[in-house]
Amino acid sequence: MSTYRQIYYQIIFGTKDREPSINEATETMLYKYVWGIVNNHNCHLYRINSMPDHIHVLTDLHPSIRLSDLVKNIKVASNIWMKESGLFPDFKAWQDGYGAFTYSIREKDMIINYIKGQKEHHRKETFYDEYRRLLKENGIEFDEKYML
Repeated sequence: MSTYRQIYYQIIFGTKDREPSINEATETMLYKYVWGIVNNHNCHLYRINSMPDHIHVLTDLHPSIRLSDLVKNIKVASNIWMKESGLFPDFKAWQDGYGAFTYSIREKDMIINYIKGQKEHHRKETFYDEYRRLLKENGIEFDEKYML
């Protein structure tokens, strides 16, 4: 019997100390690099977008990889690439930790559009407020002292 899955994850993580270091002029190269990492793990990237201080990724998760390993591989490889490429001169590192939220197939298009509209969205809501809201909406308990 084959293995079947339908798991959509919105993965969100920020830059170290929330420093604005993802520049708009070169962000599409970062997206292509992350797409390559996701693709190499037999996952499908549905949407990616960022702001200067954080990134959103919507992907499925192949049964052969754990979520924590996928996120670790994305962060480690892109961290090295961003520093070595010279395209992100203000980038120091990614923050520790991440948020991962699951969605059903019925919600997939809504999340794709949400990620697509990040730049417009963040004119009204800060990353901190957005992240806090997502944690609450998904019933995830958190400690405020780790939110900064």
